[in-house]
Amino acid sequence: MDAELTLQFKQVLSSLQLLLPKPAEQIDWAACHAANWRRYSFAGYLEAVESIEQVCLDDLLGIEDQKCSVEENTRQFLAGYPANNVLLWGTRGTGKSSLIRAILNKYAAEGLRIVQVEKSDLVHLPDIVDTIKRLPYRFIIFSDDVSFETGESSYKMLKSALDGAVYALPDNVLIYVTSNRRHLLPEYESDNRGAMMVNNEIHHGEGVEEKISLSGRFGLWVGFHPFSQEQYVRVARQWAQKLSVKQGAELLWTKEVEDQAIQWSYLKGDSSGRIAYQFACRWVGNQLLNRDK
Repeated sequence: MDAELTLQFKQVLSSLQLLLPKPAEQIDWAACHAANWRRYSFAGYLEAVESIEQVCLDDLLGIEDQKCSVEENTRQFLAGYPANNVLLWGTRGTGKSSLIRAILNKYAAEGLRIVQVEKSDLVHLPDIVDTIKRLPYRFIIFSDDVSFETGESSYKMLKSALDGAVYALPDNVLIYVTSNRRHLLPEYESDNRGAMMVNNEIHHGEGVEEKISLSGRFGLWVGFHPFSQEQYVRVARQWAQKLSVKQGAELLWTKEVEDQAIQWSYLKGDSSGRIAYQFACRWVGNQLLNRDK
């Protein structure tokens, strides 16, 4: 009987171990510039990011105004001056996420650090902030490709953190979010059915007001818009030149290559900066491969 109880006790302990978070290694923030929040059962922990994509601001083409806005806000934050939480919204592939990595690469030496959090884990914002609020660094909590359905727990927590009414962020923490949606929520035609006209002014219904209420809590909106064909071709050409120089080659950009770039965007159904970069990689690599034959 004792042996049977011992076996059952061991089984219970094994089950409990699966629910408990893994022992988290202490992050050396002096050497580590970024971390991911890893959810484990009912809790979570910060896991150091060992390597970060080496993208710099000069590598991001066609979004000069957006780069200026986000960089300026981040510099204010690093200097200890008032700065805003940021919503980077708009067309996919235009460099929203890459811009955050480039900002980190440029300002890590000045004390900037990033904690990346999945949308579903934003409910853990208080736990995340508690681990970093007393550290001598400036942290951006970054959540990529975010969209919600109204009423999600993560939506409510983010709204509370941005508003500061119930849960306020410490001075060394800002939130940067990217989304394809300006208001982070799906918008439907039915949302406007409750709109009213008062003194020739439109007053939106409650559905629209709820959608605007979250995005409106971000102090800075930075929009990323679809590239025109001219802009797309210019970015593709600039990338081709950059990649060619990096390989120690001088490749000639011609009208024929431009036409190939445009055809590439048609095949992809997109003419964003990402597609321009992909074409440049394909074309430069193909030219160098053929040259070496």
